[in-house]
Amino acid sequence: MGRKSTINSADGGITYPARVADIRIHGSDGQERGVAASSATMRLANALPAGRHHARGLYVHVPFCFHKCHYCDFYSFVDREGRSGDYLLRLAHDVTWTLGRVAGEIETVFVGGGTPTLLTVDELAQLCKEIRRFPLARQVEWTVEANPETIDLAKAQVLAEAGVNRVSLGAQSFDPRHLKTLERWHDPANVARAAGYLREAGIANFNIDLIFGVPGQTLAEWRADLTRALEIGPEHLSCYGLTYEANTAMTKRLERGEFEPCDDGLEAEMYEATVEMLATAGFARYEISNYARAGRECRHNLVYWRNESWWALGPSASGSIAGTRFKVVPRLGDWLARSADDSQPVVDVEEPDAARNTSEALMLGLRLAEGVSVDLEKRAVELEPARGRVISEAIESGFLERDTTAARLRFTARGMILANEVLVQLI
Repeated sequence: MGRKSTINSADGGITYPARVADIRIHGSDGQERGVAASSATMRLANALPAGRHHARGLYVHVPFCFHKCHYCDFYSFVDREGRSGDYLLRLAHDVTWTLGRVAGEIETVFVGGGTPTLLTVDELAQLCKEIRRFPLARQVEWTVEANPETIDLAKAQVLAEAGVNRVSLGAQSFDPRHLKTLERWHDPANVARAAGYLREAGIANFNIDLIFGVPGQTLAEWRADLTRALEIGPEHLSCYGLTYEANTAMTKRLERGEFEPCDDGLEAEMYEATVEMLATAGFARYEISNYARAGRECRHNLVYWRNESWWALGPSASGSIAGTRFKVVPRLGDWLARSADDSQPVVDVEEPDAARNTSEALMLGLRLAEGVSVDLEKRAVELEPARGRVISEAIESGFLERDTTAARLRFTARGMILANEVLVQLI
């Protein structure tokens, strides 16, 4: 479920600036693609500092989809070789390997994709069983992404019985015409049906993903989408402006002139309407694109935005442990083709770097309504003095503000609309 720019975020998968964390590779034709494992591939065992390490979160990537949506830039594909069983066997090995390096309890789990709920009932139960081998905190937040077409009561019950207490439903739109533009395959009515199954199974906390700025979409149609979503009764909404990622089918269609992108002014109106309508309905915007009822913020995504640590499992999953960033090999075939004693193969490793960590903490933290501490701001400006000018100009323009009482720097309501432009200047 990918629909983000390099500094945008999604419920369950975040794309960081430039080179870090949870960047998932895909083929625009829906087929598996990736960087093949080679002699240059490093072993995660050698990449991490010795010993056990604590991390608040765990991300598990399930790459299988029954259809590749045209806007999606995540590593996902239609598996025509029936490899879900092999995937689960390999995952069990990686869980065992990782458990030998885990210290403390896992507070958040996110199972993303792809479409994790494309797995059969038995496979989904096995996936959850593997995750339960981790030392999960008693109050763990455990989220699973789902396409509304793939949720029935049996799957909802399997998730609930395993301990899953949050589901993210990818609706994107309730308008069949816009779903067709996005090449998103589901019946809009099935979003409410899936939510009903979740509630019946005991999972009342669920998110709905929506996309605005779809070519041909009007402000009235976007408002109608928000109204439909609110009628279903989610605890959380993720609302993203459509972005055109490199090498996706959506971008290629745009380049061929098949449609015109949404006007920037109209997209800004849609964003403002989102904030207004959701605030009226009792949802607070706690991040640029994410809204929640009180206490229902996505704790797992807060791990990313607060630049904390998390483990990562599955092909193309990315993690951050003890300041070391890593990305698991992004091709299922390469991920599967390992001997039994292999650790997770990785294609990118970034060792701890205080300057990088400070810069990323600034970029990610500013996405949140709470902003960042002025102490962090000061350290980031000392690293790159030009940032001081950018911040001062953004404050003068009314895009950023300093809360002197809380000693924090944050975007204003007006600045949230242009946050990406400011963040790009700060990189």
